[in-house]
Amino acid sequence: MDTLFRLDGKTAVVTGAGSGIGEAISELYAARGARVVLVDLDHAAASAVAQRITAKGGDAWALACDVSQEASVQAMVQTVRQRHDHIAILVNNAGVAHVGNALTTTAADFERLFRVTVLGVHHCTQAVLPSMIEHGGGAIVNLASIASFIALKDRWAYSMTKGAVLAMTRATALDFVDQKVRCNCVAPARIHTPFVDGFVAKNYPGREDEIKASLAKYQPVGRMGTPQEVAQLCLYLASDEASFVTGAAYPIDGGVMMQ
Repeated sequence: MDTLFRLDGKTAVVTGAGSGIGEAISELYAARGARVVLVDLDHAAASAVAQRITAKGGDAWALACDVSQEASVQAMVQTVRQRHDHIAILVNNAGVAHVGNALTTTAADFERLFRVTVLGVHHCTQAVLPSMIEHGGGAIVNLASIASFIALKDRWAYSMTKGAVLAMTRATALDFVDQKVRCNCVAPARIHTPFVDGFVAKNYPGREDEIKASLAKYQPVGRMGTPQEVAQLCLYLASDEASFVTGAAYPIDGGVMMQ
């Protein structure tokens, strides 16, 4: 079984890799043999994760990049290709959240989310595709959300971004299937990350346990997911075992969408 889901000899670029889901994906990919490039706006955070991976014998290094800026992404990809030539795997994980509805969300809020989550996927995908096509294919894994499929209260701008990620996933898969580039997305429900802890502490001081309990109950299984569980699905989609899978969207939601 240890031969399954191996990424040996493949270079994987993971955005938003400094914490949470991106961190877990980077650690798992490296453990399965990939050369992992951890990309994050917070270079110090990504470097700390990369150092932890290399201390365990993995192959990882960090690069600072603002995925909302095309020039920053192009420079990042150029740097990666100078070192590794071929990028076989791209994980578009970087994104930002926002709480608000159509009345309370400002145009600036809306544009900020669009630039990071939507344009970020565009910039990174566009920059990496030439390497994949040149070398006979590759795998792109996008992080969407259950908000791509269903309405979530007070997630007006966030839902816009994740709906766009789902649409771009399917369009990329169709447009480049003949070049053997696979593109799929993962759609989590609530995942217990440091972001969740920080958000709860900031907005509900003194009520942290109560709020986390309510977040857990939202999923029928009675808990939030873990970054490691999301990473395991992302490993499958990046691996050769998923060679027959493209243009698909996989909820990982503790049963939310069965209701």
